Amino acid sequence: MAFKSRIESKELKILRILNTRMELTADEKKHYFNLKKGYEGEVQFDLLTEQLQNECYILNDLLLKAGNTSFQNDTVMLFQETLHLFVVKNYEYDLIFKTNRLESFSGKEYQNPLDQLNKNTLLLRQLLQNMGYNIPIKGYVVFINPEFTLYQSPPNEPIIHPTQLKKFMKKLNSQPSKLSNKHKMLAEKLVSLHQVESPYTVLPAYSFEKMRKGLTCGICNSFKVSISVSGGKMACHDCGSEEEVETAILRFVEEIKLLFPVKRITTNCVFEWCGGGVSKKVIRRILKRNFKALGEKKDRYFE
Repeated sequence: MAFKSRIESKELKILRILNTRMELTADEKKHYFNLKKGYEGEVQFDLLTEQLQNECYILNDLLLKAGNTSFQNDTVMLFQETLHLFVVKNYEYDLIFKTNRLESFSGKEYQNPLDQLNKNTLLLRQLLQNMGYNIPIKGYVVFINPEFTLYQSPPNEPIIHPTQLKKFMKKLNSQPSKLSNKHKMLAEKLVSLHQVESPYTVLPAYSFEKMRKGLTCGICNSFKVSISVSGGKMACHDCGSEEEVETAILRFVEEIKLLFPVKRITTNCVFEWCGGGVSKKVIRRILKRNFKALGEKKDRYFE
């Protein structure tokens, strides 16, 4: 089990809701899908690291700061003698390795992830030294997608290709490692330095009034047009999933709180967000059961 688990970023959660409930620009959609794809690739890598049997601390999704510079670390693994740092990429399309960039066959240029790895390695080393640690760092770029190929990749670079992952994980698992309290203290310190709010978050402008209202599926985000409410359940006719109405209402409340943290949660507010798909009586009952009611009846809200 990971010492620090991975969770979806606030930015990704918000963009998923906005992509469902408003019209994003082409650039905003691209940014959202890149974040989504990146997160999915990191989760795939987590499935591999969770199978390791030797002693190590796995710290996922660490946003740290060295000096005035924040840097995102996909996965950090602490072994007895070394710290392993991973940059995970989930590219689907084939690319060509160039000296200072990656390039598609159509000539489109992409940043070389080795640059990100080198930057993160340098900043992490500085941070550790300032904390009094002098542990060696080994960094790797992992291409996780099995359909991806990187052409002209130099063999001396710390790149793990999809076809090499199985052998690489086996090598990691065979690495002798005995962790002490000192290792645990370092892992706890790094987790304590994790920044919850990213300075690189990019969100479009939005408002409650301009959001598309209605019931949505918690699995595929399909709208009211393909969801029926009966017997206390919501059934999505697009993906076939079912969800308790109460669970869905609580999900909608979390959406409102995430997008509009200062907005009071009221029966009318949730009713409007649902597009009238669930009666006020049912919504009020669910809110009373799960939250604390404040204010007079006319101005009652829930926390």
